[in-house]
Formats: sequence, structure tokens, C-alpha cells
Amino acid sequence: MVNGRAMNVLIVDDYKTMLRIIRNLLKQIDFDRVDEASDGAEALTKLRHGEYGLVISDWNMQPMTGLELLQEVRADSRLRAMPFIMVTAESTAENVVAAKQAGVSNYIVKPFDAETLRDKIEKVLGNG
Repeated sequence: MVNGRAMNVLIVDDYKTMLRIIRNLLKQIDFDRVDEASDGAEALTKLRHGEYGLVISDWNMQPMTGLELLQEVRADSRLRAMPFIMVTAESTAENVVAAKQAGVSNYIVKPFDAETLRDKIEKVLGNG
């Protein structure tokens, strides 16, 4: 079981309601140290200046998409190994392939529940 209390999680979504939903789901599975960013550019700034153990990012955002954020994270030597879960409403094969090629750790299709989130987090953190 993952100890969420010891980890800072950054959630990224340009839709405030989705940020609230993900924060609440994380709280249900004992992840209390949650920070938010409303787009990829803000997230990248926070990642470069903070200490996070996991990123959970929406795919569809402007001006920087979740995929572009993932590519920036993987290109940064300090952030490269950061576990990164992509959240999207799209489960098309092209999107899954693009995310995998960019180095995504795992993928969640909306809608999802706390149990699905826990399962994905445990897999990326090596506890599942």
C-alpha cells in the first residue's frame, strides 16, 4: 500500500471542478498533500521549483496540453523520472500510443473512481 501522506502530488487540469473531484478522490485514498495547477505551463513552473512525487494531469488543456507537459517533464533531467499519470476523456489508440511514446507512467480514462485511481497510483509507484 502506498503511503500518500508522505508524498506531494501535483494535479493539473484547466477545469476547476475536475481538480476538486481528483483532490477528493485522492483524499479518499489517503493522499492529503495535493497541489494544483490550472495548465501545463503553471505545472511545469511548480515542478521545477517544488518537490513532488507524482503528477496527475489532464490531457486537454490550453495553452500547454498534458502531452506537452509530459514531454517537457521527460526532457528535464531533474524531473525525468517523475511518475506521471495522464487523465483523459479520450481512449483512442492514437492517444494511448502518443502518451506511451512520450513516456507516460499510466493512463486513466474519465470518469473514474477512487479505487481506479489507487490502482493506477500503486502501479506507477511500484506497489501494485
